[in-house]
Amino acid sequence: MDSYSQKALELLSAGKLTQFDEQFKLALKNDADDMLFSLAEELYSLGFLSQAKQIYRQLLTKYPDEDSLRANLAEIAISEDQNDLALNYLSEIKPDSDSYVQSLMIAADLYQTQGLFEVSKQKLLAAQKAAPDEDVITFALAELYFSTREFDRAIPLYLHLIKKGITTLSAVNLVERIGVAYANAGRFGHAIGYLKQIKLIDMTSDVKFETAFTYLQLGEYQKAIEVFEDLRDSDHDYPTLYPYLGEALVKIHKEKDALRVFQEGLGVDEYNESLWTKAGDLALKIGEKEQAEHYYRSGHRIAPDDLTLTLKLSNLLVQEGQFENNVSFLKQYLETHAIDPQLAWNLATSYSEMDNLKLAATNYQTAAKSFGDNPDFLREAALFFRSIGNVSEMLQLLNRYVELEPTDGEMMQILNEYR
Repeated sequence: MDSYSQKALELLSAGKLTQFDEQFKLALKNDADDMLFSLAEELYSLGFLSQAKQIYRQLLTKYPDEDSLRANLAEIAISEDQNDLALNYLSEIKPDSDSYVQSLMIAADLYQTQGLFEVSKQKLLAAQKAAPDEDVITFALAELYFSTREFDRAIPLYLHLIKKGITTLSAVNLVERIGVAYANAGRFGHAIGYLKQIKLIDMTSDVKFETAFTYLQLGEYQKAIEVFEDLRDSDHDYPTLYPYLGEALVKIHKEKDALRVFQEGLGVDEYNESLWTKAGDLALKIGEKEQAEHYYRSGHRIAPDDLTLTLKLSNLLVQEGQFENNVSFLKQYLETHAIDPQLAWNLATSYSEMDNLKLAATNYQTAAKSFGDNPDFLREAALFFRSIGNVSEMLQLLNRYVELEPTDGEMMQILNEYR
């Protein structure tokens, strides 16, 4: 004769929820405890937490020493965001209980979801001490170290499991995990030994990136490009790939291809100031100065606080003799930002070329506070102050210059004129 529990499950499977509720109540009153426990396990796995909880509570009343029921109730409480209740159940499970290790694992998971990683770690270490041969605990501890980027601690644990022949646990590929861990720890030679065992088709986007990045660090640029391109084909919106794919292409002297990659990356993530910088630098390298200015300006508009982009655009404008454009650009920038020594130098050069001698002098003096050991600056500034008849300022700069560049006959001759 079928039990009420069996009939309840059949009705649930058929989608007859009202009849299921009636049969469930009969099961609670009439079925044997072992049958009820099996029903609770089945209902929990199906997501019927309220009914499973009723059974576990009923059984705990009859069997107060059965800590496995407390552990199950704690897990349900966590699922229902009743964390304090869960901790109450877990605190009642003592170290001499058969369910103690399970309670530590549940607590560790709870603390991890709350961001209390150190507490979670201590729970797992206690569980490992209580059950040192339990692979699930070793794996959980490795995963925690991995998630907190303590890769050097995670690696030995993954390696321990792999040496036991365990390559997959809880749907996680451990060969993949240890490869990524080695890569993040900067141990690229070890990383690639694991990562290349995984077929590209089986890799997640993150693992493809780590594999390609590892090849790049090892100087295997063509392999890096192949994996980065596969990642781009399978996950075009993965923004991190573009700077590194471009870098790999530059390494094999395919600058124009690299620039197209940077452009493509900016289409995916226009707010990536690093990409604007890389694109501008590369355009400048291949002689496309107008294109370089476009990238620096566009990047600056998107990231106006990025000093690197500001400096690169200002430097380019000065190099190209666009002194008025540089002054106009920096005036706007300096309305909301502090002066940088290089920007002061650029302003000094620009004002000097525009015959605004007063502002040129002011900015040379500002820049001199930081460039007192830079021969190029000292020479330029000294010649400027000589041209406007400021001998004391000139001599101060010139004396320091010839200390650094004693073989510059022209500047030594100028200095001798004033001795």
